[in-house]
Amino acid sequence: MPDDPSSTTTRFAEIATQAAAVASQTDLTSVLFTTVEAAMELTGARYGALGVIGEHGSLVEFLHAGIDPDTVEQIGSPPRGNGLLGTITRTQVPIRLDDMSAHEDSVGFPDNHPPMSTFLGVPVRVGDAVYGNLYLTEKDGGFTLDDEETMTALAAVAGAAISTARLQQRLRRVAVVEDRERIARDLHDAIIQDLFAVGLGLQAQIPKLENPDAQESIAHTVQKLDEVIASLRRFIFDLRPPVWVNRSLPRELADLLGHLTEPHDIAVEVAMEGDLEHLPNTVVDDAIALVREAVSNALRHSESSLVNVVIERQPDDLVVLVSDEGKGFDPDEHTVGMGIGNIRTRATRAGGQATISSGAGSGTTVKVVLPL
Repeated sequence: MPDDPSSTTTRFAEIATQAAAVASQTDLTSVLFTTVEAAMELTGARYGALGVIGEHGSLVEFLHAGIDPDTVEQIGSPPRGNGLLGTITRTQVPIRLDDMSAHEDSVGFPDNHPPMSTFLGVPVRVGDAVYGNLYLTEKDGGFTLDDEETMTALAAVAGAAISTARLQQRLRRVAVVEDRERIARDLHDAIIQDLFAVGLGLQAQIPKLENPDAQESIAHTVQKLDEVIASLRRFIFDLRPPVWVNRSLPRELADLLGHLTEPHDIAVEVAMEGDLEHLPNTVVDDAIALVREAVSNALRHSESSLVNVVIERQPDDLVVLVSDEGKGFDPDEHTVGMGIGNIRTRATRAGGQATISSGAGSGTTVKVVLPL
């Protein structure tokens, strides 16, 4: 019996609506989350995820929907792209299964993971390169060929949207960098030089004064000017976006980790949960500073091959979790030069709480809960 024309029209309308929702996003993280949600809506899947593939073929970011935050915490680290997930990366073709466990590449699930049987995975391409994979599981009755074709089309739309979002990110970064450089240049070339000249002029007057109190007062003023100049120079080298800029924690986190990991041959995997695009600027500042301290420490000292970063927005808190699988240390004794005090101080100042768990040979976990 031929398909009902009205049903087919409705289906096309749903696909068009969801594709438009994906294509309309301009922020990269929003593109990824919207793609997952659209895929679940179109197929009726209970769970969905999108894994971003790094240069070495492993997952460097894993965004998912359908699993509650408590279960996510119990599961632990996100997948690394082994087993069945890695097969899609390797073959770059869709995989549709009624029973995941029956596939020869299946490696099972970690403890506390919800049971999953039916599966549909398709690659997401940006141009000729595979950016990541879209995964769906647990559809009543199993996934159909129609689902596979729909997801392949949605993945193509997502790929185009990702490419556009990346371009816009680069343009925004260029604009911010140029603005920062202009402000820094004006501060250095004008204000600092003027203050320095004033200080030199005051110093030249000290020998001409006969009153010792006046000499001491001028010398003290010169010292204060030197301190102001030093503060301005620190500001120049740590220049941040002005308060009126729309802060994006995912975007700034990506920039930060890119700079931090460049000199190191260590993989850093990132997982993000919840709406991280609309956070108070103070929370973004604290989160970025805490990740910088914890990740820098892990890259320099842990001797681990992998560092995990998890950022999760809960109803009243932002949870920042940085963990490694390295040599570990005693947090109560060996803290010199490792930034432990800085992490605890910043968390306390923000009204939050920091927990550092580590031990010889057992890796290190830094968990900070920041109130929103």
